[in-house]
Amino acid sequence: MTGRGGCHYIISSGRKGRQMETRTDKPVIIVALDVEDGAAALDLAGSLVGKVPFFKVGSRLFTAEGPGMIGRIKKLGASVFLDLKYHDIPATVAGSVRAAAGLGIDMLTLHTMGGVEMMRAAAGAALEGAEMFGGRRPLLVGVTVLTSMSREDLSAIAPVGGSVRDLVLKLAGRAREAGLDGVVASVEEAAAIKERFGRDFIVVTPGIRPAGGEKGDQKRVATPAQAAEAGSDYLVIGRPIIKASSPPEAAAAILKELEQV
Repeated sequence: MTGRGGCHYIISSGRKGRQMETRTDKPVIIVALDVEDGAAALDLAGSLVGKVPFFKVGSRLFTAEGPGMIGRIKKLGASVFLDLKYHDIPATVAGSVRAAAGLGIDMLTLHTMGGVEMMRAAAGAALEGAEMFGGRRPLLVGVTVLTSMSREDLSAIAPVGGSVRDLVLKLAGRAREAGLDGVVASVEEAAAIKERFGRDFIVVTPGIRPAGGEKGDQKRVATPAQAAEAGSDYLVIGRPIIKASSPPEAAAAILKELEQV
C-alpha cells in the first residue's frame, strides 16, 4: 500500500532539462553517505547498489571530497541527492543551484526559511543549469524544520505561534508557491502535507530508524513502516545502515519491513 496519499518515484534518465520518474508503491530509500572519506563512501555505495537506488552527499562528504564525488557515485549507476541546504540571498543561491545542476545531481535541498524569492530564483536556476550543461533538472526540495529540533528549540529562538506541524505546513506552502518539487519534513507532518498539497508534492523524510533503533541526535523520528504509512516518498537513512556490521544486510532488512506495509 502507498499509505495516506504517498506517490513514490525512482528517478531515471530522461530528456534534456526534465526528470523522468518511474512510479513505485513504496518509498524510495536514500542512503546518507555521512562519512568524510571518499574511498569509504564509494565502498559503501558500491556494496549497496542494486539494493538502494539513491545516495545522499551531505556537507561532510562534499566538504572533504569536493564536487568530483558526485560523478564518482553516478558512475556506479546510482542517483545522487545533494544535501547542502542552500540558504543565502537569491542571487547566491541561484548561482549555487545552477552549478549543482551542472554536476548531474538528481535532487538538492535549500532552506524554506530563505523565503519565496530565494526559492523561486533557485527553481529557475535549476532549469537554466540543466539546459546550460545538457543535463536533467534536479528535483528541488525545501527543508522545513530540522528533525533534530523540537517545539522547545523553536521557541528558544523566536516566539512561534502554533505547533511544529503548523510551521511546517506554512513553510511547505511557501515552497509550493515558489515552484519547488517538495519539502523535507518528518513523518509527523508527512500525511498533513500530502493532504493539503496533493500526492505529487514530494515529501523527503529523514530521521528514519528501524524499530528499536537509537534516536541519536534526532528528536522527531519514525520507523520505515510508519513513514510509508504517512505517505513519505523518500526515506533518508544513514547510521542504521552505514554503521551496521553489514550495511547490505541492514538495507535488506529495511526493505523487507517496507514490503510488509
